[in-house]
Amino acid sequence: MEKRTLSFWQIWNMSFGFLGIQFGFALQGGFMSRIFQTLGAGKEEIPLLWIAAPLTGLLVQPIIGYMSDRTWSVKWGRRRPYFLVGAILSSIALFFVPHSPALWVAAGFLWILDASINISMEPFRALVADKLPQSQRSYGFVVQTLIIGIGTWIASNLPWMVSQLGVSNEAASGVVPMSVKVAFAIGAIVFLLSILYTVFKTEEYPPEDMEEFELEKAKKNNFIPDILNNIGSMPMTMKKLGVIQFFSWFAFFTMWSMANPALTEHIFHTPAPVEAAFNMADSAQAEAFNVANTKFQESSNSVGSAMGIYGLSSMAFALLLTFYTSKRNINRKYVHLFSLILGGIGFLLMSYASPENLKYCFVLIGFAWGSILSMPYAMLSSSVDPKKMGVIMGIFNMFIVVPQIIAALGGINYVSNLLGEEAINAMTVAGVSLVIAGLCNLLITDKNAISYQEEN
Repeated sequence: MEKRTLSFWQIWNMSFGFLGIQFGFALQGGFMSRIFQTLGAGKEEIPLLWIAAPLTGLLVQPIIGYMSDRTWSVKWGRRRPYFLVGAILSSIALFFVPHSPALWVAAGFLWILDASINISMEPFRALVADKLPQSQRSYGFVVQTLIIGIGTWIASNLPWMVSQLGVSNEAASGVVPMSVKVAFAIGAIVFLLSILYTVFKTEEYPPEDMEEFELEKAKKNNFIPDILNNIGSMPMTMKKLGVIQFFSWFAFFTMWSMANPALTEHIFHTPAPVEAAFNMADSAQAEAFNVANTKFQESSNSVGSAMGIYGLSSMAFALLLTFYTSKRNINRKYVHLFSLILGGIGFLLMSYASPENLKYCFVLIGFAWGSILSMPYAMLSSSVDPKKMGVIMGIFNMFIVVPQIIAALGGINYVSNLLGEEAINAMTVAGVSLVIAGLCNLLITDKNAISYQEEN
């Protein structure tokens, strides 16, 4: 089937749901560690508490990709039913996460939240490949990145914004501040509404051969053998991209899980107070704890706002690429290489940053983030069977979640402790990992993956 070229606004409409998905991810990435610390988690425990995120992605994305490849509804299409179900579940989880009364409850809600976000996210990646001709693939993923950047910046600043409007940033010991609760509630509403916008504004192509599709669908469900077969036969370009993804996502998982403890301690000098170190029966010590906790919550808002800058710079990066790729092809390999190295430099500079110039570190990280969200998927979609796009995108997610699982199970703590006990060493590890990821782009040799124009 020959796919027609779409306008910017048509691509925007089909990608707009990513605004809500990114609200969910940015709130999770920017503030879950803060919630964990507020509920009593030590900084060395945080990576393991985050293991829910990659584990759910490892399980959910291949399953959803496989199921969406075998789904067709005249009214709802192939991918849109999954957007909607994931959005409803994610919105419910987002609302309740900051109301968790105990650490184990917050960790459980993270499992639910991440599984739900993954149900929505995987089909969005496949939708771009479903809807766009090869000549527009880079353009389509870059537009998604533009929307993701907008969502990241706004969501990362939400607790700060609502606190500026008078919502309290103070809370009793073990209670998440109201500013965070309101921010997560806003995120839940935006998530659902943005997904609904895409569901009702986008149509999907039916399977090219409906008779063949129905016969395939009627066959015995061989999910596990099919998944294993697709893993065994993945193209060499996909394997090389997997190496790049490993180091890229190890770096970003390190940032999401450890940036708040690292930066509040090293740059703002306001680490989370440990309640056990204070005699709460003594009014003076109780007051000292409350003062330290309020300073930690305020500096956490500042860290969240600084992190939001990487969404803003990824948006600017995507905007420039949107204008460029709407008319021309790009060398995806070198765009990704240099973007990742810039991001790595941003992480490495955090050891020397001040509260005033921390935002510039995140500007550099934003270039890497913008590229991670677009270039690997553009390269991948140009080198795999379009009939298996959903399941391939799901399998490709393994290269995202495996490094995060390794990081959560002790990888971050082990490698960063080689440099010392300070939490900021985790950001140095992230920087080195991202530079390695950038250099690994030199492994990519497939001309069709590097630039669509080169195969013509």
